[in-house]
Order: sequence, then C-alpha cells, then structure tokens
Amino acid sequence: MNKTDRIKELTARLNEARKAYYAEDREILSDLEYDRLYDELEGLELETGVTLANSPTQEVGYEAVDELPKERHGTPMLSLDKTKDAEALRSFIGGQRVLLSWKMDGLTIVLTYRDGNLYKAVTRGNGVIGEVVTNNARVFQNLPLRIPYRGELVLRGEAVISYSDFEKINNEIENVDARYKNPRNLCSGSVRQLNNLITAGRHVKFFAFTLVQAEGVDFGNSRLVQMNWLKEQGFETVEERMVTAGTLDEAMEYFSSEIVKNDLPSDGLVAVYDDIAYGDSLGSTTKFPRNAYAFKWADEEKISTLLEIEWSPSRTGLINPVAIFAPVELEGTTVSRASVHNVSIMKELRLGIGDQVEVYKANMIIPQIARNLTKSGNIEIPRHCPACGEETKLSCMNDVETLLCINPECPAKQMKAFTLFASRDALNIEGLSEETLKKFMAHGMLRDFGDIFQLDRYQEEIKAMDGFGEKSWQKLWQGIQKARHTTLPRLIYGLGIPNIGVANARMICREFGENLDEIRTADIERLNLVDGIGLVIAQGFVDYFKNEDNRKNLDRLLEYLDFEETAISSAQMLSGMIFVITGSVEHFANRSELKNFIEAQGGKVTGSVTSRTNYLINNDTASNSSKNRKAKELNIPILSEEDFLKLTKVG
Repeated sequence: MNKTDRIKELTARLNEARKAYYAEDREILSDLEYDRLYDELEGLELETGVTLANSPTQEVGYEAVDELPKERHGTPMLSLDKTKDAEALRSFIGGQRVLLSWKMDGLTIVLTYRDGNLYKAVTRGNGVIGEVVTNNARVFQNLPLRIPYRGELVLRGEAVISYSDFEKINNEIENVDARYKNPRNLCSGSVRQLNNLITAGRHVKFFAFTLVQAEGVDFGNSRLVQMNWLKEQGFETVEERMVTAGTLDEAMEYFSSEIVKNDLPSDGLVAVYDDIAYGDSLGSTTKFPRNAYAFKWADEEKISTLLEIEWSPSRTGLINPVAIFAPVELEGTTVSRASVHNVSIMKELRLGIGDQVEVYKANMIIPQIARNLTKSGNIEIPRHCPACGEETKLSCMNDVETLLCINPECPAKQMKAFTLFASRDALNIEGLSEETLKKFMAHGMLRDFGDIFQLDRYQEEIKAMDGFGEKSWQKLWQGIQKARHTTLPRLIYGLGIPNIGVANARMICREFGENLDEIRTADIERLNLVDGIGLVIAQGFVDYFKNEDNRKNLDRLLEYLDFEETAISSAQMLSGMIFVITGSVEHFANRSELKNFIEAQGGKVTGSVTSRTNYLINNDTASNSSKNRKAKELNIPILSEEDFLKLTKVG
C-alpha cells in the first residue's frame, strides 16, 4: 500500500473511532491504539505533504459568509456532446485510445492549488462565470487541503453526495415538501451554502476528472498519466478504463452492471481521448469540445397495470394524484407508485384503472409514468377531500389544472403541526414519518393529536396499505406506546405554539415548576418574566391557549399521556462553559448521561480540545493521551469525575 492510500485508510479508521466514541458511546480503539494511529497519520501527512479535509489532525474552522462571490473562469467550461447509441460512441473513438469513466451527477467544481495549499474553489455556474465556494470545499470529506506539488495546479471534478447519504439526510427532513428530489439537487444546495458548517454535515465528496494546468510536470501527452498523478497528490478520481473501439463492448458491459450497485450518482459515461495533443488539436464547436463525448444511459422501462389513483392531500391544500401500479423491478429496486403531479398530466395521459402503463425512473431515481398504452381515461376526480370530507375545487393557473381542498380546517393542512408533534425533540414517535402521516390523513384517520393514540382502530386497514404489513404496524404501535411516556417540555414544544422552540419550552416548564395548569393559564406579564421570553413570544403563547379548540384538543391528548419528571434546576451553573469528555466514567452510567447532565446545566460538550474549551473531564488525569497533551499545551484544567462533581456541588 502506498503512503497516500495509507493516509486515506488511517483517516477513515480514526474518524470511525471518533464517531463511535463521541456519538455512539462505544469504544472500538483503545486510547493507546488511537494515539499510535494518530501519530502515524501525522507523520505521513508531514512526509508526503498530503492532508485530507476530514483528517482528525485538522481543526476545522467553520465560517459563514453574506454571499457567494462570482468569478469568471480562465477558460469557458463547455458542455459535452452526448448520445444514447453505443455505436455513435464507437465511431467517436475511431482508432484512438480513450479513457472511459463515469459521468457523475453532482456539481462541477474548479479547484486551484498554490504552494501546495487549496487556494480557490469555483462552481461551474453557466460555464463562463461561477460562484466562489472555497470555504465549503474545505469541508468536503475527501478533498486534500494540502498536496506535495508546489506549483499552481488547476483541476476540475464533481462534488457528489452518495445515494445512501442522500437517503439518510432526506429522511431527517420531517417536512416531505422540503425534501430534495435527488442527490444532485442536495449536493448543489450543500455546496452553495453560506455557512460551511451545514456543508460539513452533508458528506460531500469530490472526484477529479480533468487536469487543466500543472506547471512544470511532464505527463507524456497522456490523460491516464495525468489521472494517476492526481491520485499521487491525494485526490480521488472518477473510476476509468482505457478503451479502444474493439474493447468498448466489454467496458460498457462492466459499467452497465456496476451502475445498479454504484452508490455514487451517475447518469452516464464520458469518453476522452488519452492523446492530449490530438484531442486539443480538434478544437471545439460553439457548444462542445471535440476531444470528449458523453454516453447517456437509456432509461429502463417496464409495462405494468394501473391499480388505483391515490389522491394525496398536502399541507398547502393541493390534492395530488399518485398512481399505484402492479410492482415492477426498475434499476435494481421494486417500485409500485409514482406521482402524477397534477390533474392536467393525469388527463393528458388519459389514465384509467386497469390501463397498461410504461413506467421508468427519471435519473434512475424518481419513478414516473412514461406513457399510457390503453388510455381508458376512466378516473373520476374526487368531489370531496379524502382527509376532511369537505368539497374540492378545480383550479387552473398557467394552463396547469390542480385539485384543491378549500376547507381551512382540513387536517392535511395541519401536516406541519403533526410532523412537529411526532419529531425527535417532541413526542419522538418512531415510525411516524411525514410520509406515513400523509397516508393516514389521506384515509381520514387523523384529525387531532389524540387520534394518533387510537390508530389501533384502523390496524387492519393500515397493515393492508402499500409499504405496510404486520411488522411495520407492530413497530409503529410500539413507537406510539413508548411516546405516551414523555416529559412536559417535549409536549409544550410538540404542540407547535408559535415561536416556542425546544430551549424556551424547557425554560417555561422550569419557571412554572412543570405545573401544566399554571403554564396554560399564565398571562403575558408572568411569561415575560421568563428568561428569553419577550412580549411577542408571550402574546403568541397566551393566544394559543385562549383558543377553545386548542384547549379541547390538549385535554383529549392528556388522556393518553403520562409525564416523567425532568431534572431541571433553576440555576444553570455551567452556562457558557465548554467541556470535553474522554475515558470511562464511574458516577454516571455512561458518557452520554454525563453529557446530558452538563447540557441541562447550560454547558456544552464538544469532541475536540481547543482554546475555547474550559475543562477536559478525564478520570485518568495523569495519562499521556492526545487530549490530555492538548489540554496541557493550552493550560486547560483536566478534571477527574470527582473534581467535576465538586465543581457542580453534586454527589
């Protein structure tokens, strides 16, 4: 294994250990082994000059900007001419050798390095002018911040988010309407954030695909040599194969089999001549360079039978048609439903129950109906909203016809409130996602929060729903039963009172001694005395409980809940202090419990010792671990658990 690969291996291993230790309260490396690997990584980074952005040796500096400056590219970035015909690709290759690689589906970035350091990162933009995203590029997971080459290097590559990370991030967004449609959109939004702390949490990776400039380096007129050189500098490059017209079929077979299991989004292949001088001699058209050609995958289509149109109400009042069809395999997964988007598209397709429809996945992700082969057109547009039973209305704007529920009290319009109520910081109802809530509302099962705890009335109907079954129902019902045992601050936050977040819900409960009767009858003057509660928040709080429907719904909800006492002290003695915890604990059950205790007292727990850290908690105060050494360098006190308890006057 070469030294650059060892750096990548050590970085991944140490980051895995850090995540296990700080986020999951488990230890997969001893302090001794961690320090040994850390020291090895530090030595290799110094020796090779390669340092990755996500290296544990780096102290990430997060920064927010007011805007992304725009900058003109040194040379325009043209799009590639493309085909879906393999023979057209073979004709392009001719008698040359080409590098055939993935056409990655993300955001193209131009990087500049000077004196071995990342100097600038600019998006493709319109091909002539892009946006400067240097701060955000510094937190790409696999991007080297420092490289051994000391001349000016300019290269292009694709910033991408994997399918698996896309699913995880999207599932954490409780509002379905706010979710991203595909990894490309998520990546574009992530790379163009004004605060790179957000970018850092999105797991963006960078894959180089073109070297533009590297002064003083002889590449022997070969693109392949350029790509191998970039790998030596610490970059990950797109996967490529050297191909001729005679070996194209074998390479295409390989890539077409890999696309099904590839976790990185790709919408085709790119062929570029290996002979740099030959490719450059061909010049370009007004739109395309002549040294490269793109191959786009033809969408896989399957014929299925339309079983049902499900009318799905949204929080905006729109009632969207969703096609339910017999399950088919597409791009390696089973699909059975596709959004039809609006009434106009449904009418244009002339959809009817029993019709034979051709379905595909747009961009290999989003199921769609391509065409209707039988066109019976027998679907009736519902006259009543499936969520509330009130009359619907057809609306036409910009020649697009949509179906609306005009009832202002429709529960589907309360989707945001239900989603908040079930969210992690509120009742934390496992299995009750916004997508699931949407289905239940579409079938008229939910009108207020109390209905959640009576969903067992619809048990058989739920188990028969698309995507459900006995196991899914049991998991959901267990999550609902678990949520019955909650805390008052969680409930107050979950009610969705205007401007009441997690923090001020806790403050209010603390101020009133967790007495719900006093909380719901408090006046503006009394609430205004609570730290952090101003007149506007107090007015919204009082108005919420003045509403008779809100009071009735709360009373009904309380029939299903019982409250745990929360350990909330009136004085937050650790307010503003920053702690780091390392090693095993004795007084507390685990480090997570100690972390929760510190945060309940107003403190903050971070994973790395920095100049802003107030205390390091480590029962082995005399150890020579990396955190202890760092704390001593910065003159930060190292507390045993006993010292910490004395500090907080506990135990």
